[in-house]
Amino acid sequence: MRIIKTIYLLFLTENRKCKNVLHIRGIMTRLPSSLERLIDQLRKLPGVGAKTAERYAFRLMEWKTESVLALAQSLAALHQELRYCSVCHCLQDTKPCTLCDPNHRDPSSLCIVAYAKDIYPIESTKAFKGMYHALGALFSPIMGQNAETIDLYKIQKRVEEHSIQDIILAFDATLDGDATALFLKEEMKDWNVNISRLAFGIPLGSSLDYVDPGTLTRALLGRHRF
Repeated sequence: MRIIKTIYLLFLTENRKCKNVLHIRGIMTRLPSSLERLIDQLRKLPGVGAKTAERYAFRLMEWKTESVLALAQSLAALHQELRYCSVCHCLQDTKPCTLCDPNHRDPSSLCIVAYAKDIYPIESTKAFKGMYHALGALFSPIMGQNAETIDLYKIQKRVEEHSIQDIILAFDATLDGDATALFLKEEMKDWNVNISRLAFGIPLGSSLDYVDPGTLTRALLGRHRF
């Protein structure tokens, strides 16, 4: 019994020591408030957790003052210089917007995307020369984004104004993307335009062994004459 009591007392003593050490460490390792504020802001970025934000913050501390100021100016310019076009809702830094200007783009075709950022992967292919229109949101009743969030009147006005013949629906292959595409297809059925959606299928250079069943199903359903 005496041995058990001795062991218990030793355990309590060591436990108190550990708590004191942790408490002291907590005081010693507290970050400066300016650094904590920066970490809190960095954590708002998608995919950036507490550790990653802390690593980014300390790396920024190693930058030269000129580089930090250049970064700050670039961030400020996002809201000072960039605007969303009132016609196509894409980002613009010039007037008029070149993405919906018929003098710079083919006015006979219109590519509808979900968000302004989605046009840049399409532009990088250099395969599309028409105009763009960004919805700003997908049709998603679950998220509270219904038909009222999509301004069909603006799209129809552009179709009539430029005699658009082809409309391409360039949405993600998700439930929201599918729902939006079906909704627009139904609403545009009397517009006398050709409506198509980006093809889905097997990625270029991939093997059938590594293609998931969903992608393979879409490839089979969307096959064309060879």
